[in-house]
Amino acid sequence: MKRKEAYEKDALHFRLMVFFYKFRDFFLPRKFILKEAEIRQGSTVLDFGCGPGSYIIPLTKMVGSAGRVYALDVHPVAIQRVERLRAKRRLSNVIIIRSDCQTGLPERFLDVILLYDVFHELKQPDLVLEELYRILKPTGILSVRDHHLREDEIISGLTGKGLFRFIKKGRKTYSFKIKE
Repeated sequence: MKRKEAYEKDALHFRLMVFFYKFRDFFLPRKFILKEAEIRQGSTVLDFGCGPGSYIIPLTKMVGSAGRVYALDVHPVAIQRVERLRAKRRLSNVIIIRSDCQTGLPERFLDVILLYDVFHELKQPDLVLEELYRILKPTGILSVRDHHLREDEIISGLTGKGLFRFIKKGRKTYSFKIKE
């Protein structure tokens, strides 16, 4: 398949996913899931695999004007969508990163990292976990949600390399801290 055709097929798939997410978010607003991540005013948060940005608006409200939200995704259509959302809503505290692993963020920088519905898709999960370990503060929370995986797969997947320790299970998420 040619590059343009592949992109158009991928973009169509992405638009269908966005439509589904709008429906999903109507019945289960993202703010209820985010409450489990212990995000506070002034927090610095990374939404790793942000997709179409379903969590961006509630995140910006939770962190307030003193906080920062980093939205990372590898998909160009996801990045374009979040850029439009940022411009339309004038979200000056949202920073967009296009990557599949490396964030470019300083060590021990983030208060919260969201890894929502993306862990099962990672091509190199060990490299991603090493990067997340590097950038999460010792007091920070790695909040994980992945309905494609069972609880034991999530916990063993995140703790298996000895970088993170499991803290608690919420109603919709699992929380981890870095192991020191």
